[in-house]
Amino acid sequence: MRFDSLVLDDQRHLKWRALDPIEQVLMILCGICISGFSTVVLLDVVTRAIGTPWLLAQEVTMTFFVYGIFAGVAAATRRNDHLYLAVLAESMTGTKRLAFELFNRTVVLAVAICMTWYGYVNFLDGFKSLRMPSMTPLASLYIAVPICGALVALFTIEQMVNGFRHGFADPKGAPDHESIGSEAL
Repeated sequence: MRFDSLVLDDQRHLKWRALDPIEQVLMILCGICISGFSTVVLLDVVTRAIGTPWLLAQEVTMTFFVYGIFAGVAAATRRNDHLYLAVLAESMTGTKRLAFELFNRTVVLAVAICMTWYGYVNFLDGFKSLRMPSMTPLASLYIAVPICGALVALFTIEQMVNGFRHGFADPKGAPDHESIGSEAL
């Protein structure tokens, strides 16, 4: 039995099963980050209220926040839950929809490539600055950006390839699935 309860089967025609474990891990990481963020903020408030503030609390909170955001961006891209003119694309059929969907994903791919490249440059630069009070390099936070960019690029390419081959419309109830696939060839 596979452990993939957090992987959405929505728009399965746009996904490769081989990438399902990555989506599963991203969703678990999002849950850990949300829980950790909430717990640390609560502990920060409590320790300040009793007069013994926890000095690392804001640094730990920021870490959970940053990793949660970038893991969420990658997961949302795989799940196609991000904002990208979906309603407009869903109102189209045939070649017009194929072109629009590919254009949308090309823009997302360009942003992902920029995130990967410039995030990596920023990561390398982050070894020059330290976080206080732990004295860990800022690179420990910045590494989330290029990893997110690489995952967004991977998931976008996955959707573009599968959308071009099978059509972008969900085959369950979308009549233009066959027309998109035949016009793309």
